[in-house]
Amino acid sequence: MKLYIVGFGAGGYQYMTIQAKEALEDSEVIVGYSVYVDLVRNYFIDKEFYSTSMKKEEDRCRWAIEKTLQGKKVAIICSGDSGVYGLASLVYELAADYEPFEIEVISGVTAALSGGAVLGAPLTHDFAVISLSDLLTPWELIEKRLNCSAMCDMVICLYNPSSKKRIDYLKKACEIILKYRSEATVCGYVRNIGREGEYGKVMNLGDLKDLSVDMFTTVFIGNSTTKNLNNKMVTPRGYKITTDFSRNVEPSKTDH
Repeated sequence: MKLYIVGFGAGGYQYMTIQAKEALEDSEVIVGYSVYVDLVRNYFIDKEFYSTSMKKEEDRCRWAIEKTLQGKKVAIICSGDSGVYGLASLVYELAADYEPFEIEVISGVTAALSGGAVLGAPLTHDFAVISLSDLLTPWELIEKRLNCSAMCDMVICLYNPSSKKRIDYLKKACEIILKYRSEATVCGYVRNIGREGEYGKVMNLGDLKDLSVDMFTTVFIGNSTTKNLNNKMVTPRGYKITTDFSRNVEPSKTDH
């Protein structure tokens, strides 16, 4: 008996890893949040699907576990990576209530990576990923993590930057970070990564503070060395770059 926990990447079929595709093809039942199920349903039309709304994570994980114990091949799907703000940890926690069975976690490309690729190369040095959702984490703790990450000059990637109930959370986060960084700090955001309407933009921290975003947006805040190079967000790794003057030298016309 095996239960797959599959991170399927940004959303489209082309963003899945080969391992994720194989796990879903091997499964008889695919379980997930209704929005995510709709993203993959057309690619696996011969499967049984079970979906629940947001805030019903425990219900669908228990359903998947019980279906697995009945002998079905089941896959729980998560966008991005199932171990990054995904359901992998919840499944392991709930599995303790049942007889032993095999769990296989299939990694996927999380939004920090797929979104970073859209913007350029913002995460080439140390970075922190912080969710601004206070549904499961107190805002006081989120605030502390923002302060510490900004203080030590890490690039910061923000998940869940805003929602209808948290409309000003990105502004609050930027105000915290501005205690340690200038308004000219290079930043960027990507909306609908890997999906219809994908859009990314590089900007500065001063402008980002007043930006209106949603739950389908991932935000990137650079460190003190991050640059805007031809509208791409680039954080240097620290390589010592030398100029190759030979590229500008006329080819030799000496006879051989």
